[in-house]
Amino acid sequence: MRNRRDIVAAVPVTVPYARRSGHGAAWFLARALALLLEGSGLDKRAIDGLCAASFTLAPDTAVAFTQHVGLSPRLLEWLPVGGACGVVALRRAARAVAAGEAEVVACLAGDTANATSFRDLIAQFSRFSREAVHPYGAGGPNASFALITAAYMHATGATREDFGRLCVAQRANARANPLALLRDELTLDAYLAARPIAEPLHLYDCVMPCAGADGFLVMSRARAARLGLSGVRLLGAIERYNAFPDDPVPLTGGWAIDQAALWRQAGLGPEAIDVLQTYDDYPVMSLIQLEDLGICGKGEGPAFIRRHDLTLAGDRPHNTGGGQLSAGQAGAAGGFLGLVEAMRQLLGTAGARQVATARHALVSGFGMINYDRGLCSAACVLAAP
Repeated sequence: MRNRRDIVAAVPVTVPYARRSGHGAAWFLARALALLLEGSGLDKRAIDGLCAASFTLAPDTAVAFTQHVGLSPRLLEWLPVGGACGVVALRRAARAVAAGEAEVVACLAGDTANATSFRDLIAQFSRFSREAVHPYGAGGPNASFALITAAYMHATGATREDFGRLCVAQRANARANPLALLRDELTLDAYLAARPIAEPLHLYDCVMPCAGADGFLVMSRARAARLGLSGVRLLGAIERYNAFPDDPVPLTGGWAIDQAALWRQAGLGPEAIDVLQTYDDYPVMSLIQLEDLGICGKGEGPAFIRRHDLTLAGDRPHNTGGGQLSAGQAGAAGGFLGLVEAMRQLLGTAGARQVATARHALVSGFGMINYDRGLCSAACVLAAP
């Protein structure tokens, strides 16, 4: 049994995002796998574990994908956990390698986007969606997150300007990221003037669906060294499902239950984090994650945003690649986006957006909004090699 501290994540890859694509999800996942093999120098037969996530791979699943690409893994994880999938994949892959259940695990997430894919997805997303929401014209997450955002504003005094500061900072970061789909300058005035989508949400509060894929490899540090690869270390990780089901509006997520365990595993505290990567399908969720993970106190998210500079040159760099709000949300790959960005920062390969002081990163994920709330939350603390 290996010590988990001897396990690393290496070779972060991205299949460039596209607003629309004629390729299916399997093509994007296969391209990510090909990039992992190219970046590591490994033969495909060396991949004996697979963690995969996708919303649009149906009717196939991860096991059918292994036949498409000729993999024969002894470990297989199919992760229907939405935006938590990146952290969950890393956590479970690391546990498998530590236990000797696999030597090299490929972690992949990807989806396609075409004229009907989003409509089809929300129509069949869940039984709640199919029977209680979509038939009445409220399909999709905008209406649910509008209610959460309004409740959060009432509870904390957050304003649209607070959410705007986060969105503007992330767009500034995205301008240094050639992989981000939205790189035009965004000003606070433009944010505030944008058309309403579902009050109090306006255009720049809502993530843009797109196609693409992300991935990384998990293996022992010794195996990575033999391959000449640098890998980031996993100091701690948590996952939680259906937290606080009795809350009438979900303003607290599962991170609040497990944050003490996360920091105990990591052996450090929130003050040691150099880069923050939160799951940002809507700005309100980033603030809730910052609170529930102890970066600031509960209800202090708006004050945190006002007090700190979240840009690459700021004192609290946040979503350094632009996050989903500027890079786009490639389905389940949105759950990997912050993780691969954190890996690039810690490996010193982030190019023009590199944070010079990046030694420790916090990554959090959130997903599967079922009618009124997200059911999946996860987070991890990573360290540079």
